[in-house]
Amino acid sequence: MDGTSPRSNVLLVTVDSLRTDAIGPYDAERRTPVIDELGDRGVVFERGFANGNWTPFSFPSIMASQPVFSDSNRIGVEDRPTIAEVASEAGVATGGFNAANGFLTSYWGYDEGFDEFDSFVADVSSSIYGKYLATHPTVEAWLQFAASPFRRLSAKLRGKSDDRPFLDTSRMFDVENAATEFVEARDDDEPFFLWVHYMDAHTPYVPAPRYVREVSGQTVGTHRMLLAHTRTGLGLEVGDSTLDDLRTLYQAAVRQVDASIGRLLDTLEAEGLRDETAVVFAGDHGEEFQEHGHLAHYPKLYDELIHVPLLVDAPGVEADRTDRPVGLDAVPPTVADLLGVEAPDAWEGESLLDPADGPTVDDPADAEPEPAVASDGGAVAEPDVEPGTASEPTDPVVSVTVRGEELTAQPIPRSLDDGDLLVSARDRDWTYIENADTGAAELYHRPSDPDQQENLADDPTPEREAAIERLAPAVASHVARLREDAEGREGASDDEDIDEDLEAQLSALGYR
Repeated sequence: MDGTSPRSNVLLVTVDSLRTDAIGPYDAERRTPVIDELGDRGVVFERGFANGNWTPFSFPSIMASQPVFSDSNRIGVEDRPTIAEVASEAGVATGGFNAANGFLTSYWGYDEGFDEFDSFVADVSSSIYGKYLATHPTVEAWLQFAASPFRRLSAKLRGKSDDRPFLDTSRMFDVENAATEFVEARDDDEPFFLWVHYMDAHTPYVPAPRYVREVSGQTVGTHRMLLAHTRTGLGLEVGDSTLDDLRTLYQAAVRQVDASIGRLLDTLEAEGLRDETAVVFAGDHGEEFQEHGHLAHYPKLYDELIHVPLLVDAPGVEADRTDRPVGLDAVPPTVADLLGVEAPDAWEGESLLDPADGPTVDDPADAEPEPAVASDGGAVAEPDVEPGTASEPTDPVVSVTVRGEELTAQPIPRSLDDGDLLVSARDRDWTYIENADTGAAELYHRPSDPDQQENLADDPTPEREAAIERLAPAVASHVARLREDAEGREGASDDEDIDEDLEAQLSALGYR
């Protein structure tokens, strides 16, 4: 699609902390009706990968098609051309609504280019408290969660449903209502780009009771919900029962998001816009449930955090599935193609649309088969997939994180100086991870080891050595680039515009 092609509207839906196995297009046992239909109508990218392990490390790619820390000392997108800016300059109406993730606010530049924008957090420029929320994005959610039993009791005393007190915690209705109003108030002759970001699947998981019942056939009352989150928040041991509760709450929260997306699509239908609006759907990163010893999304680069859903349902595009690895930096150029606007040279990802206006998908006949599984459940010989085949892109997908001395330390690192730099590279079947500061390396063959438990880096075979030879240069190149950029910014501070009072308060709380 080029700049002369007819424009479609674009709805970009991003869901915080969304695992691939939480939705139907990636796990047949899950029921997420609205997202399932998007997958049935559009193209499912089975190997979509985040470029970072949590929101501030992932979203520079999602909104500006550039990796975190590239050409900027900030984790946001200031001074980078974003989707909204490119669309707005081309005459597209733009609206962006974020469900109170403090790392996606005007403080980090995410409002640039939007005609209408609301992050539903305190004004980060008005007070120390507001700035604190901007740099610690889950604080407000936890405060609301702690108050939820009292809101629920109040609702019952007033004879109202108990759903709203729980839904309010995620700011889902705020985002949904703002997006609905944006669509209904649009100029009929003006195409639009609308971005909505949901936080329901981000801890704390506080779904409405009906969605808990829907996904599990049971209830998880306020007491059990508080107990589960309190144990995790205090770092106490989480047993199987608590872990099951957390998984149930998480899955119910995903189902809650699914219903909200459905109501937005109903609005598009009512306005006569559904058939001319493309929907791009993605998770910004995943969520860990102790696959590697922790909960939530601490600084790691395994698949439970990096493998993310990515769907494109666009007018005129046939339904399909592809196993070609793609990074989330493909989102901005894809949106630009759908809008019929020119992507800036600064964007590093490649559009998922081919010149025939359809996603670039692989011919199943050309794809390498999945490895066979032995009768005892073990994997047999690993496939030797050479680069350049139909299902193997030339460039692997690179992801980064920064790990401090304490793995679970908060807040999220905001510069390369906050710990060791870890970089991973993925092709269709292999994951290579390297600690750029210590040199420690990990190699995983995902088809035979989907949970990435067996590090093969120190047990070479020809296939494994070939995988390292393909992936290690991508890691080394990315590390060199970030180091070079950091040297060019030496002396600059990520928080240079945060006042001394806030710095003192953060230090008093043990934050950097």
